[in-house]
Amino acid sequence: MPPGTMLATTHLSPAHRLLLRQFAQFAVIGTAGFVWDTAVVYLTRPWVGPYAAGIISFFIVGSINWLANRFWTYRDLSHDALHRQLVRFLIANAVGFVLNRGTYITLVATQPLFHAHLVLAIAAGGLAGMFVNFFLSRRLVFR
Repeated sequence: MPPGTMLATTHLSPAHRLLLRQFAQFAVIGTAGFVWDTAVVYLTRPWVGPYAAGIISFFIVGSINWLANRFWTYRDLSHDALHRQLVRFLIANAVGFVLNRGTYITLVATQPLFHAHLVLAIAAGGLAGMFVNFFLSRRLVFR
């Protein structure tokens, strides 16, 4: 392969191909989660304010994302009981929650642009927590 050419997935080990597939599926679900997250925040903000709306949305969308990942991204794995795995998912993603909602809250509180356009803060928070959430979900929840 010439220098500077990207490595084709056919040259990857089966474990690396699995990792890439899982990350791609996790990212697709995360993108859908971003849409759901934005909808929940905008729907609940008038009653509870932007900060509580962000926290409420995390638990709602986190539960939806866990279910989608359980039945799509990690469908080939054996799974614990639903309620135990959901709790583990939410606990494992607490670090991602701090990064995600910490970024969201910081931007909303300090930047007028993000306060006026919450969708931008939601996107920034989602990106901040994505890789940590994937790693912890893969290692601690879906095994």
